[in-house]
Amino acid sequence: MFTLSKNILVTIGILLIVNFAMAQNSKINNLKYASFDAYPLYLKNDLGVTYTTNKTIVKLWSPNVEEVKINLYKLGNGGSPIATQNLLYNKTTGVWEIILNGNYHNTYYTLQAKNKGNWSKEMPDPYAKGVGVNGNRGLIFDPKLTNPSNWNTDKQPVLKSVSDIILYEAHVRDFSIDPSSGIKNKGKFLAFTEKNTKNEYDETTGLDHLKELGITHLHLLPVFDYKSIDEYNLDKKQYNWGYDPQNYNSLEGSYSTNPFDGLVRIKEYKEMVLALHQANIRLVMDVVYNHTSSTDIFDQLVPGYYYRNWPDGKRSDASACGNEFASDRVMARQFMIESLKYWVKEYHVNGFRFDLMAIHDIETMNQISVALKKIDPTIFLYGEGWTAGDSPLPIEKRALKNNVKKLKDISVFSDDIRDAVKGHWSNVEEKGFVSGNKEYKDVIQFGIVASTNHPQVKYDLKRSYAQFPYSDNPTKVIGYVSCHDNNTLYDKLKISNPKASEEELVQMDKLANTIILTSQSIPFLHMGVEMKRTKLGVENSYNSSDSINKIDWNWKHENKELNQYYKNLIALRNNHPAFKMTSEKMIQEHLEFLTLDSPFLVGYTLKNNANGDKWKTIRVYFNGNENEIQQELEGTWKMVCNGAIINLNGIEAIQNQSISIPGRSAIILYQE
Repeated sequence: MFTLSKNILVTIGILLIVNFAMAQNSKINNLKYASFDAYPLYLKNDLGVTYTTNKTIVKLWSPNVEEVKINLYKLGNGGSPIATQNLLYNKTTGVWEIILNGNYHNTYYTLQAKNKGNWSKEMPDPYAKGVGVNGNRGLIFDPKLTNPSNWNTDKQPVLKSVSDIILYEAHVRDFSIDPSSGIKNKGKFLAFTEKNTKNEYDETTGLDHLKELGITHLHLLPVFDYKSIDEYNLDKKQYNWGYDPQNYNSLEGSYSTNPFDGLVRIKEYKEMVLALHQANIRLVMDVVYNHTSSTDIFDQLVPGYYYRNWPDGKRSDASACGNEFASDRVMARQFMIESLKYWVKEYHVNGFRFDLMAIHDIETMNQISVALKKIDPTIFLYGEGWTAGDSPLPIEKRALKNNVKKLKDISVFSDDIRDAVKGHWSNVEEKGFVSGNKEYKDVIQFGIVASTNHPQVKYDLKRSYAQFPYSDNPTKVIGYVSCHDNNTLYDKLKISNPKASEEELVQMDKLANTIILTSQSIPFLHMGVEMKRTKLGVENSYNSSDSINKIDWNWKHENKELNQYYKNLIALRNNHPAFKMTSEKMIQEHLEFLTLDSPFLVGYTLKNNANGDKWKTIRVYFNGNENEIQQELEGTWKMVCNGAIINLNGIEAIQNQSISIPGRSAIILYQE
């Protein structure tokens, strides 16, 4: 409902900024600056729209444009402006400002800037917290009116230690779009709020499945407003992962039940967060500050500032998406920090995954960590410690995997263990350790200790992996074998092992994530891996159809035994702190690798009640060979994993005997 007061158009012109206006030259900025470094800075947290019931203040930082104006609209699309007004410039701060008196809740707006005599396109301001359909107009709104009834009593799930985290990556649409999900709000935020949903075999799906699985954090691919989906035509089946940012502080409308009402997506997202928290699951946002869908996103209103350039003036492109965000510039850094703080404060988000994080500078990432942990010390931050191309940002300043020791409480993905387990990501036919590639044994050991320094691990600067212990803490490394990028685990194994039977592929699958979930790094699972997810061999499915990307929840029935294995594997980690030690020193003291001649066999012992575990000694073997391997075992042990099943209460007792480690399988034993 449109709620402007009767005299609102008059009060727009009044502005009520007498003291402010006296300090200004005029509404036109005639100042020019020699470089971006010479721009005045504004480090307060009120850029964009600040709403109250009595007035709305709009601020845009843009020191090098000549004029700025605001256009007000009744709707998020169509129609002419109901009012247009110039903003006034403060040469000291570089900020353009207007005060709109009255209640502007549910009013849409755009800004325009004049640069070199030409007016820009109409755009929401960079800090826009709400938008209309397709994100073309910003939305002024009262945040309190978007809260669910019990939002103020929302409590994030308890997290005793960072090492307890188990990440599960999902895409909003994939999660529920298939009819087999039994979910009403298919492809929407609200899908994650539905309970008691079932597949065709009366087995749990959706939110109940996540609870049943035992994960701690749900990582959602981008949910901010992105460019590629036309929200006018959602009846036409469209798909995208969402790595093409349009409005960083607003939500994607295609995931709401009504993209034409900018308030709906906000309310429904909060309902999703609340439902996840009530299910004891924390939420991680996938954020893509490294590039934008087009340079219009910032350039129309703040020309040039937010993007990096090479010395010759050419735009740099370390993202391989056409542009590169200049995180090391003060106001660009400020934008990232304030944006992330907003998601935590307004939406109760519990963590962030940074796309191509190495495009960002270390100083910015560390300031982000400090700022967010002041709000919530349990916030979890992690990202890709690499770029997709070269950057003018010096290597020593990049938030690279190899620079993780310089990062404050920020983790990086391990491509070392990923490729060692299943084979190189870009060579789909290459086998990994679980498929019998004996060249990766040392790298598997490197992954087990979470890339930290361990006296028994062989480091080799001549090879691509495990060159040196780049991490100084196991919680700074994310162990994984599959994610949205590249082939699913099942597809990769099938392509690289074309003659393998389904039974053999399942054995490799189990071994792959058994390595991940028993290693000392933070484990990360790709949605559907527990039920042999396939994308039919499509390697880059960022805009593929639902038939390729969907989760078919009937897979859960077809792969009952595999799903149960994953549940028990997660329960094993959740219940045994020995698999999640909290320091490099602890790993050095309690984890001892076995000297084993076979290049296909990795074995280690977790000794002396590691990390306070109730089991005094734990023995783990990974056999990457297709054939079984015999291993002598002294003393009395109880087996909890025999390669086929996991039973935390024990499968069988073993005393002073040789055990058989099945081909492409894990064996886990313990002594009390």
